[in-house]
Amino acid sequence: MNKKEQANTTRRKFLKSSALIGGSFFILPRCAIGGKGFVAPSDKLNIASIGAGGKGFGDIKNAWNNGANNVVALCDIDVNQAKRAREQFPKAKFYKDFRVMLEEMKDEIDAVTISTPDHVHGVAAMTAMQLGMHVYVQKPLTHNIYEARQLTEGARNYKVVSQMGNQGASNPGQVQMMEWFNAGLIGNVHTVEVWTNRPVWPQGIPVPKPGTPMPEHLSKSDWDLFIGPAQMVDYDPLYHPFKWRGWWNFGTGALGDMGCHLIDPPFRVLQLAYPTEVECSVGQVFTRDWVPEHIPEGCPPSSHVQVKFPKTAINDSPVTMNWYDGGIRPFHPDLIPTDEVVGGGANGVIMVGEKGIMTCGTYGRTPKLYRKGEPTLTMTEAYEKKFPTEAFPEHGHQYSWTQACKAGFGSKEHQALTSSFDYSGPLTETVLMGNLAIRSYALAKEGERGRKEFYGRKKLLWDGENTRITNFEDANQFVGRQYRDGWKLI
Repeated sequence: MNKKEQANTTRRKFLKSSALIGGSFFILPRCAIGGKGFVAPSDKLNIASIGAGGKGFGDIKNAWNNGANNVVALCDIDVNQAKRAREQFPKAKFYKDFRVMLEEMKDEIDAVTISTPDHVHGVAAMTAMQLGMHVYVQKPLTHNIYEARQLTEGARNYKVVSQMGNQGASNPGQVQMMEWFNAGLIGNVHTVEVWTNRPVWPQGIPVPKPGTPMPEHLSKSDWDLFIGPAQMVDYDPLYHPFKWRGWWNFGTGALGDMGCHLIDPPFRVLQLAYPTEVECSVGQVFTRDWVPEHIPEGCPPSSHVQVKFPKTAINDSPVTMNWYDGGIRPFHPDLIPTDEVVGGGANGVIMVGEKGIMTCGTYGRTPKLYRKGEPTLTMTEAYEKKFPTEAFPEHGHQYSWTQACKAGFGSKEHQALTSSFDYSGPLTETVLMGNLAIRSYALAKEGERGRKEFYGRKKLLWDGENTRITNFEDANQFVGRQYRDGWKLI
């Protein structure tokens, strides 16, 4: 082992042992370690990114925090997508296979950001956690409910600091809404309306036909890495680099894209847990008279999902949550002036209580409270500036995670995170419960005169503790997925 390898191994051991001593963290003075000007091992994290383009570039850059931490490795199957990140961090090693990166650099990497398509989140995060690396994973946390439960338990078992990339969780707007609710200003909430303008990519369209040539910068091995744990299909621009969201093989549709942002405020404010039932309806597409298109491989053009929750310790009423996407929206509540934009307009949240209504836009922005005969309450600029991470990108969502990684598992910094897997795992399960219902809704068999009979269109009852639908066995196939060899979640 050379001197550099020895130093890296010592550094990883220091970070890990210091985090476990009494569940707290200490930093030795520089003079006690290496003299004047020495940077203590605890002062900087060595971070790697899995998925370096698009949102991945923003995540790793925010975690780097202008040099407060080191970016030691980048991984992306597409060199074009990774171009900005490689230019920003020219000293970082570049990989295409995250499994190779994590194994080769297991003694150098302290933490990873994971910003791949949804289908890779679970496998990449579990691999990193098993090597003792802290993880920041983009929303939705996973592709399916099984993976969400496994990551939630895995973060505890492997004692790593975790955070999901629903950055609105760190928005002071959510704290303001919690304060209003806890003060009893709207009473117990019984109904929640959530909507989004997604999909803003092609969805509800026919499956691409094979035969489209890959771009010159992608090879067959690159495409195999993109497929990862999913089922193999030929390359098509409707899959990569962005439109994968509309295909169940890779993505989680409109719910997966925006659900963890928009369902987060009511989930947090009301302290919701596992739902008890779910039901949906979806938009149909007709290209032939009387015969709707049936494309079970793809997400629908629009959907309306209803999820029900039991009362909680702080909300003494069962809650019915309605989700709308594809241009469908809830109607304007009577309590809100007719000329006022509700929520964020294209995306938003309405929480209806006994005494009033609370609303917000995406990421918990622009929270408002309406009560009959009372002036509308809004969050003031002064209130927002009270929060120490207000000056950081995305309200310090990545910064707070890196600080917690340095402080260690179980530290007060870790416990203060707004979307560790203990919280974001159950939130993600709720979001993906809607997709389970949507996929069940598309189940069909051949009926009379060649017409399909859709037999999964029913209310589904959910046993959250055991992650099972109890009244329709065929729906349980969508709790998890089939993995390709070499890519299983272990």
